[in-house]
Amino acid sequence: MESKAKKRLGSYKEEDVVFLLKDLSDVQLEGKTEEREKNIQDGQHYSETLPIEYNPPAPYMELFLSTLKDYKQKVAACTAIVSEQIYQKSGEETVLVSLARAGTPIGILIKRYILLQYNSNLPHYSISIIRDKGIDENAISYILKKHKGAKIQFIDGWTGKGAISIELTKACKDYEQKYQVKLDDTLAVLADPGHCTTVYGTREDFLIPSACLNSTVSGLVSRTVLNSAYIGKEDFHGAKFYKELFPFDVSNDYLEAITAEFSSLPFKEIKRAVVNNQKDRTVSFKGMEEVRAIKEEFSIESTHYVKPGVGETTRVLLRRVPWKILMKDPLSPYVKHIVMLAKERNVEIIHYPNMSYTCCGLIKKVGEKE
Repeated sequence: MESKAKKRLGSYKEEDVVFLLKDLSDVQLEGKTEEREKNIQDGQHYSETLPIEYNPPAPYMELFLSTLKDYKQKVAACTAIVSEQIYQKSGEETVLVSLARAGTPIGILIKRYILLQYNSNLPHYSISIIRDKGIDENAISYILKKHKGAKIQFIDGWTGKGAISIELTKACKDYEQKYQVKLDDTLAVLADPGHCTTVYGTREDFLIPSACLNSTVSGLVSRTVLNSAYIGKEDFHGAKFYKELFPFDVSNDYLEAITAEFSSLPFKEIKRAVVNNQKDRTVSFKGMEEVRAIKEEFSIESTHYVKPGVGETTRVLLRRVPWKILMKDPLSPYVKHIVMLAKERNVEIIHYPNMSYTCCGLIKKVGEKE
């Protein structure tokens, strides 16, 4: 397994992250959105194929850059709050393990913050976890073998309804049963609107700009793939490296813009936020209750078709077949890009004030009439 980990994947700097993923760049896995959605709804697992990825259109890039300008300080502050909690917990024994791919830029920012603040250069890996399939156990075993006595800290971008938090807890239990090694299943995130974890920057559902784009803000790496035609028992889960999108890649620009904010953060306020967050360690998964209520109200077949939160709604519009978008406040600055995308795709926006999320994306049942 050692040799597989050394192959460079993606456009991030080597010192920022090591991807423990099998390179499937030469495999044709993409399908048209409508076709892929139908296959998923007919029972094919979403991790077996990939959505087609394009260079983002100019207006969308402009929107990403303006949201980055507006929220880079908030992202930096939330990174600092999470990093302080992580470092307090396990210090230099920590190995950062971000969940590809939304977790990867966040993991890099946490690594950079801890290096800047504590002069501690923590190892950082990005590995795959897949809903209903679990975590990449080969990748976990690789990390534990390489870093004896390591305290793994799992990292993601944000929580929606908590599906990945639940998957992670189950995966850690499975790993312990198989290998008699106990893993800490706490997921560190910048935003936890779903109330799914105890290590978070904020519980406000705000726009993390990296949710706006796909691979071009994620090191040109695809979503992770688990397809037995290409992934053997000894392999890491797979991903593609979209080298052809290099001219449009803003992955490192994004990191630099937020890293530049670290030195001017109000550290008294950061420390106060850390203390406050540690007082509020309730994990209620209250977002999931709201999702179930929305499912019933809109007669939706499965909670899988209800995607709460700014990040998840963005993804619905970018790579699924959206049906409707629910919005707490259509005039909120956090949803400017969602309003734009919804208009572009002719998707109805419904004012829905009574939810804790900023917005929620509903996926269309493919094959049905409107």
